[in-house]
Amino acid sequence: MKAKQMRLAERIDEYGKPAWIALMVLSFIVFWPVGLFVLFYMIWSGRMGCWRKSAVADGGTGFAMPDCTGRAGRWHAPYRFTRKSGNRAFDAYREETLKRLEQEYEEFQAFLEKLRHARDKAEFDQFMAERAQKPADDEPDESEDKPTDK
Repeated sequence: MKAKQMRLAERIDEYGKPAWIALMVLSFIVFWPVGLFVLFYMIWSGRMGCWRKSAVADGGTGFAMPDCTGRAGRWHAPYRFTRKSGNRAFDAYREETLKRLEQEYEEFQAFLEKLRHARDKAEFDQFMAERAQKPADDEPDESEDKPTDK
C-alpha cells in the first residue's frame, strides 16, 4: 500500500508543483476533507516550496523555513546564486554586482527612512504652529465643563 502511495507521489512530482496544486484544488472541489489531507501532506512533505523538513537529529524542530522571509526580495536569496557558471570572471562580476546592488538597496532604504522622518517632522511642526496660532477664546472654558456641586 505504501509503495503505491510513493509511486503516486513520484508520478505527481514529475509534473511539478502545478500538478500538486491542481490535485489539491480538485480534491477540495470533490470532497473537502480529501483536499485538506492533500494540503497537509504537501506541507508535511516539503512540497509547498519554502517549507522543508529539517533533520531532528541536527537539532532542528522538524520543520524549517530556509529563506521565505522575503527581506529584500531576490537580492537576499543567496541560495539562488550558489551554483557557479564555470566562468570565474563572470562569477566574480556577478558576485561584485550583487554586493553593489545590495549596498545600494540598503542605502536607498536608509534614504527613504530619512524622507519619512522629515515628512513626519514637517507635519508635526505644522500641527504645533497651527495649535499655537489658535485664538485663546476658541478654547473651551474649563469652568463650564466641570459639573457643579449644588
